[in-house]
Amino acid sequence: MAFNGFGNLPNGVSGSIGPWKINIPQQDLDKLATLIKLAPLAPPTFENSLPGQNRPLGLPRNWLSEAKTSWETEFDWRKHEERINTFPHFRASIQDTLGDFDIHFVALFSKRSDAIPILFLHGWPGSFLEFLPLLDILRSQYTAEDLPYHLVVPSLPGYAFSSKPSLDKDFRADDAARIFDSLMSLLGFESYAVQGGDVGGRVARIIASQYPNCKAVHLNTHPMASPAESAVQSSIEDVEKAGLERHNFFLHNGTGYALEHATRPSTIGFVLASSPLALLAWIGEKFMDWTDEDPSLDTILESVTLYWLTGCASSNLWSYRQFYGPNADSHGSKKWYINIPFGYAWFPKEINPLPKAWIETTGNLVFFRRHEKGGHFAAMEQPHELLADLEEFLKINWSS
Repeated sequence: MAFNGFGNLPNGVSGSIGPWKINIPQQDLDKLATLIKLAPLAPPTFENSLPGQNRPLGLPRNWLSEAKTSWETEFDWRKHEERINTFPHFRASIQDTLGDFDIHFVALFSKRSDAIPILFLHGWPGSFLEFLPLLDILRSQYTAEDLPYHLVVPSLPGYAFSSKPSLDKDFRADDAARIFDSLMSLLGFESYAVQGGDVGGRVARIIASQYPNCKAVHLNTHPMASPAESAVQSSIEDVEKAGLERHNFFLHNGTGYALEHATRPSTIGFVLASSPLALLAWIGEKFMDWTDEDPSLDTILESVTLYWLTGCASSNLWSYRQFYGPNADSHGSKKWYINIPFGYAWFPKEINPLPKAWIETTGNLVFFRRHEKGGHFAAMEQPHELLADLEEFLKINWSS
């Protein structure tokens, strides 16, 4: 597939990077179909039978029952696979201090000599799929000859088609940052920008603070933080107070999953890797609770199916014990203060929509835009808005 020139690697790229294509074995799809069909649904309880759509105690049983039926009878992975493969995919072999990693990534490459390389980083329970709407916008607006950017969207280690971390060494966000800086170097980029959210936002923050080839960073989620001394109550606007209420609700009612990932990743990993229905419940809840509007069921099933077919439900929990639970690193640690140009997109239904005055204490915040709609999965929910922010930020602040 020619990909209209977007799939041509930059000149001089390392031979350790080559094109790739998704092709899930049919036997894996058949096995998944059988497991979905045989998966038992928990009986009705007070907790899973509450009326309304607020989901105060978790997923409603009727939603999971309907989703199970749709997954079993209507969802077609091959149609999704065909669409996903309309984007250029690659695998890069990276030799790292923690071993050799094969990193999967989707990319649109430009033929312009002044194109800005941008690294996009996803989080949990997301994947590279989040950024495909944004890439779709750009490939429809530009040709490979005039695209202003090189767009690189990898799967984090332990996610989807990238290598899983070693069995005998702990893996941290710092390690992911080092691997992705190496990836950009292998692609021949001596300078680049990075954009990210959730786990990808933490990795992006580390890259921005520790790797000199990164010249600008744009985030759409922020580390959980305490009020800055300079952020007096009078400096917080009403819309930010509503954001703080959402943030506080999440802290007290929505972080159980993160503590489980952080303190008992082995146990919850067995659960999620043992039943596709369990995985759907665990992830589906987040896709609905963390967004402004519930995504389509097809979108949720695509992401959950990707997790299941790539066996990553138990291998992508590594970041949580670094940032949650006992002896956790501070999300907003001063060692990761951002000195390079720092841009931020604020969405009201983010899980921790913190005030601007708090965010600007963690870096050289030179661009900030508050949006009226959107949530945690910004690239999926509001791709036009996120792209417009990023383009305006880089137009003013990019200097290679």
